Amino acid sequence: MINPVPEWERRMADLWAAFDDHEPEAFLAEVEELTGELPPGDAVGEYELASAHDSIGNEAAAAEHYQRAFAAGLPESRRRQATIQYASTLRNLGRADESVALLTAEREAGSDDLDDAVTAFLALALTDVGREREAAGLALGALSRHLPRYNRSLSNYAKALLDIQA
Repeated sequence: MINPVPEWERRMADLWAAFDDHEPEAFLAEVEELTGELPPGDAVGEYELASAHDSIGNEAAAAEHYQRAFAAGLPESRRRQATIQYASTLRNLGRADESVALLTAEREAGSDDLDDAVTAFLALALTDVGREREAAGLALGALSRHLPRYNRSLSNYAKALLDIQA
């Protein structure tokens, strides 16, 4: 089932909205119960399991579920979110080089409302591989679009940091 029914999606969204009301293992158990309603190996189910494991600090298990979600053909509506989350998980697992490669490719793949999230997580990964100036340049460039003033100045400073790296 590539597109779970809206009612299932609503129940999953409600569960995520109540994340802080659960103990980690109880939250995971509820996600497992909900995803158990989907066919085994369902891409959306694997993504939700990955996200749940990630959120409670089980990065190794999360990475396995992310890989299965991608392999099962995760719908585009979740693919970019999953890429960001998986890259963050890789970074937390000490695989920052893979995270940098994944997020760099994602920045070049297209544009949507998650662009700044991709950039922010790429900046984190870059700090782990010793590319702090580049990380600062990317982060400041993303931030410059959201300031009420000084957008052009900050954007130019960010570009200067990135030019120094080149």
